[in-house]
Amino acid sequence: MPKGGPDGGDGGLGGSVILRASAQENSLLKLGRRKHYLAENGRPGGPSNKSGKSGEDLVLDVPIGTQVFDADHHNLLFDLATEALTLVVAKGGRGGKGNQHFATSVRQTPRFAQAGEEGEKLRVRLELKLFAEVGLVGLPNAGKSTFLSKVTAATPKIADYPFTTLVPQVGIATIGDYDTLVIADLPGLIEGASEGAGLGHRFLKHVERCRVLLQLVDCSPLAEDEPMHAFRVVDAELAKRSPEMHAKPRLVAASKCESEEAEECAAKLERELGLPVLRFSSATGQGLDALLRAAQSLARHAQS
Repeated sequence: MPKGGPDGGDGGLGGSVILRASAQENSLLKLGRRKHYLAENGRPGGPSNKSGKSGEDLVLDVPIGTQVFDADHHNLLFDLATEALTLVVAKGGRGGKGNQHFATSVRQTPRFAQAGEEGEKLRVRLELKLFAEVGLVGLPNAGKSTFLSKVTAATPKIADYPFTTLVPQVGIATIGDYDTLVIADLPGLIEGASEGAGLGHRFLKHVERCRVLLQLVDCSPLAEDEPMHAFRVVDAELAKRSPEMHAKPRLVAASKCESEEAEECAAKLERELGLPVLRFSSATGQGLDALLRAAQSLARHAQS
């Protein structure tokens, strides 16, 4: 300032990169289309002791259930498990101080200022764990995808070979006039899945988010596995993954019950398990309503 003291304003703060859990998002696909995300720079200070404008934060919405990992060290940084939860992934830098801060009684016109700080940079890996009230588990071809397509508007791939479901599918079933039930069709388990066989951890990690499990067992005459063996394979893989997962409330249902032979097979499974086994047929619709209501009741009880 001519014939006066210093009048350089402070620099603005840099914007931060923030992740926010949002129920409006159901996939990380949109976010993954870009590799780099930058928040806005802070603006320089101006004359007359005017501070520069701070940079705008960059807020990125991600689905509820997104886990944030350090891409270099592979450690979990944060779990965005509830609506509106936020994480500052990279904090913006501090703005520099203008020369007004450096005036003293002996140096009344300092001609220097403090530089601002660089903002943080971080490489992260985002991983989504699904949330659902009911998670469908069972061996490949147990009838999970067909069941989901019959009781919800979801359109999973359906075929007569294993692993038609390569990624989790989620649908919302309507129960009565106003009630709903969120159901996730999870890729089929095989023996050794807890060690990574088949789809391995890509499947099992999603089971952790489900409130209750609905285990489907193929009881049709054309089933490749004896029902009790099929049940035990899935049960063992859940137990190997974690005791908490194995202890989740669970319903067992015999799928493809469209004949006397299938009914006899389901009755035998019920005797061997010593537990109720619900029967249903996605092809005829028989037993679907009762199965949904039983799953809803168990999910509501688990929530409370």
